[in-house]
Amino acid sequence: MARVALDAMGGDFAPRATVAGALLALVDLPVEHTIQLVGRTAVVDETLDVLFAGEFAAHRALRDRLEVVDAPDVIEMSDKPTVVRSRPGSSMMVGLRLQADGKSDAFVSAGNTGAQMAASLLVLKSHAGLKRPAIGTLFPTAQEPVVVLDSGANVDCSPEELVQFARLGTVYAQDMLGRRNPAVGLLSIGEEPEKGNAAVKEAHQRLRAEPGIHFVGNVEGRDIPLGRRDDEPLDVVVCDGFVGNVLLKFYEALAPTLMAVFAKALGAERETLRSAFKELDHAEHGGAPLLGVKGVSIISHGSSSPRAIKNAIGVGLRAVESRMSEHIGRRLEDAAAAAERAEAESTSSSVA
Repeated sequence: MARVALDAMGGDFAPRATVAGALLALVDLPVEHTIQLVGRTAVVDETLDVLFAGEFAAHRALRDRLEVVDAPDVIEMSDKPTVVRSRPGSSMMVGLRLQADGKSDAFVSAGNTGAQMAASLLVLKSHAGLKRPAIGTLFPTAQEPVVVLDSGANVDCSPEELVQFARLGTVYAQDMLGRRNPAVGLLSIGEEPEKGNAAVKEAHQRLRAEPGIHFVGNVEGRDIPLGRRDDEPLDVVVCDGFVGNVLLKFYEALAPTLMAVFAKALGAERETLRSAFKELDHAEHGGAPLLGVKGVSIISHGSSSPRAIKNAIGVGLRAVESRMSEHIGRRLEDAAAAAERAEAESTSSSVA
């Protein structure tokens, strides 16, 4: 059994989209799974009444698998991330605290991304040895989906942080995508090791020597939609959050742009094209985990539809079932221990 806490008040179309997304998820999920709707009780209950009287009239029994958890406050999209400390009664803070207190297994929100990151670090804490958490986003490709990180948590990154992202991404690809030996690429302006800025060039050298990571070298932007570097499939792409977020926003516009172009050129119906380009729709992947925190915090797009919320809940459940956070913690511990051994050996050699 898994319990998912959903920020019912987070998102551009909350609470209707979030509550409807929770119901869509429960329709398909095994009966042992439950969802906690965190928000203003009166507002959430009213939304449930409307939905059960309308499109979910045939699914009234789902009410037994829902728990409404009162949270009198809401963090707005325009609020600064630091506001989380002064808003303990917000739906975001209350939802995360459920997990920290052992009353929930995952948290999902389509609210303020910066605030969710700050609240997750404040409430769930980060794994020992972590420099910075990263947002791992699935990108559709011509092959299998590729996880790109960081896609927005960190604008500037050091070489060591980029190496850590490779560790986080490797665990993500193994646990969530079932890739046994994930191929990791470092996003740059050319495949050659000497291409890129100072941080990328140093990270390249470190990744070449990093044990437990199948590093295939630098990759270029075109390799991501192709899903491969030369003839080798690509599973993980590492970059700083500035580049990753620009890439993400570009991808989000790709499907509607292609639909418009094809509709104009071929006269095809929009619904037919929408079905064809379904895999490019960010709603299909729903949400991205904040990797590196002690727990499961899924970040969903602010404009998430009920379908996107449903899929984000699915991402949270897969993260719980695969024990991804636990595996990330172990991976970081192993890396820290290896670094300590290397430093001790270096010191010993210098003394000798």
